[in-house]
Amino acid sequence: MTGSRIVLIDRHPGRSAQTIGVARELGTDPDLIHEPSVGVVGTKGDSQCYLGVARKVDAIHEHLKSRIGSGEGQLKYRLVQPEYTIATSDGIRNGTREMRYSLIGREVTNDGLCEHLEASGLAGTIAVVACDKPPVGTMAAVLERNEPAIIMSDGTIRPGKDPETGEMLDIVSAYQVAGHPDKAVRDRIACNACPGIGSCGGMFTYNTMQTFIGVVGLQPLHMVAPPSDDPRRLEEFPQQLVSYLADMMEKGLKPRDIVKRDSLRNAIIVAMAIGGSTNVVLHVPEIARAAGYEHFWRDVMTPEEFNHLSQHVVPVLTNARPYGKYSMLDIDRVGGVQVIVKELLDAGLLNGDMMTCTGRTLAEQVADLNAAAPDGDVIHSVAEPFKPTGGLRMLGGNLSPDFSAILKLAGVEGGLEDNLFKGRARVFEREAGLIQALDEAPDSFQDHDMVIVRYDGPSGGPGMPEMLDPTSRITTLCRERGIVIALMTDARFSGGSVGLVIGHVGPEAALGGPIAFVEDGDEIIVDLNKNTLDCPALDDAATLATRKAVWDKAVADNGGIHPNCGIADTRLLHRARHTAVPALRGGGLHPNREVWVRDQRLAEKSGFEPRNRHRSA
Repeated sequence: MTGSRIVLIDRHPGRSAQTIGVARELGTDPDLIHEPSVGVVGTKGDSQCYLGVARKVDAIHEHLKSRIGSGEGQLKYRLVQPEYTIATSDGIRNGTREMRYSLIGREVTNDGLCEHLEASGLAGTIAVVACDKPPVGTMAAVLERNEPAIIMSDGTIRPGKDPETGEMLDIVSAYQVAGHPDKAVRDRIACNACPGIGSCGGMFTYNTMQTFIGVVGLQPLHMVAPPSDDPRRLEEFPQQLVSYLADMMEKGLKPRDIVKRDSLRNAIIVAMAIGGSTNVVLHVPEIARAAGYEHFWRDVMTPEEFNHLSQHVVPVLTNARPYGKYSMLDIDRVGGVQVIVKELLDAGLLNGDMMTCTGRTLAEQVADLNAAAPDGDVIHSVAEPFKPTGGLRMLGGNLSPDFSAILKLAGVEGGLEDNLFKGRARVFEREAGLIQALDEAPDSFQDHDMVIVRYDGPSGGPGMPEMLDPTSRITTLCRERGIVIALMTDARFSGGSVGLVIGHVGPEAALGGPIAFVEDGDEIIVDLNKNTLDCPALDDAATLATRKAVWDKAVADNGGIHPNCGIADTRLLHRARHTAVPALRGGGLHPNREVWVRDQRLAEKSGFEPRNRHRSA
């Protein structure tokens, strides 16, 4: 074993004393304390998402311990005790001030694992991850560490069922009835929406990112889709994970050998094809940064190429919640995400030569799994897709000069006839004001309102909360009244949000982005023919100058922070207020808002270009 970041316990009696004690308590051979260290980590928090993590960590730890020793065929390593990171619950905190800690939890996970991996000097790591943000923080930590590591999804929750209607339920169902006048209905849905353990089961952020981790190569594909309570996660996968890790360590295969330019491109293409969460475009710059690529949207894929692929090349293959019918449980039932990957490989959309944590290329791994053909209902073929265009679209225009605004096109239910929406701005200074209006005056919302929520971006919130609560209520209003209400924000959305909702508008209002200068009644135009988000009033130089002068004075009179920004009253929120980078760069926390990259490298092109063989050029 070689590598400057691997720490071996030396022969100093003081440093050896506790190491010997740990080995004895864990039941391993004290003679191995001077060998490279291996261990298991997991993510935890106040949510059903995390309830199954410890059992899987323990199962992997026990199997790893059974393989460690000095005998023939055993793994000659020092075993460390399992460790856990902490994060909040998106499902419980949506619509509250505490939701500001959600994205920050990605950073806390990275920091916590950095502390453990670097200070303990681990030579090999297996991670069990749950919920939305900790998996990305975990990926970032192991990529920055760049010693052999492998990730396993804890798995999704099984769908609930309405006992009266028989309708399948999930957490989004519960948020969508928040405005229902009958308390009995609200209680019935809440009591039946989330049975058991596991992370959200639809094609929300969790499953989008687990699929991403699998396709990018850090998680075996067949471990993505099974639910959290599937026996394979305790009885089969631990042995496989330990074998994969041992092989990686023997061969010196490291995360950055796996996560390269084309593997990132593969993963973002699959995210389009599954109608994935808008959060993927927030997380992929952070993952790329941790992999050594400073700027994803410059070095790996431009927004223009992203839109070209989504608009003309990559269709949506999955009929999955929130825009369709099924859950990840059903995807597992018909063969797992490897079915989707094989279909995209066969269509010419993915580079199958990229290495994975299994020691096999992506194409070889899919072949080894003997992936089934699409069933045509849960998973569709590329030739006959569920939706003809990819599920995501990035927008520029005078409201999004960063070209960071993101629309989940797969979730739009109306309002984009001829790819055009024109509406009237209805401005809310932060999410709480919108929720209050939805609670107290839902009838005040009218057809073709463009609701604008601002000062909730990475710095303004601070923390860039997601808005599942108000978007779910607006969706219900639109369905009940047969109208279209759009929403745009400098914050972000849950993967469970549907409707004409646009997030990550940048620069954010707190930093003087154009969204700060929109006023009630302004016309807002969303044009998917040009992929733009515009406020025509701001094209007038005099109008823009007048509004900006008012904004500048408000900031100056309030000590340099606009008074509509959220209060940063904890150390973490204060850190986010002053260090959060824009959504286009991942929304992470970097001193002076200067993105830091460990061991930066060039994004070398392979020559592979995704092409859909079922469509003409």
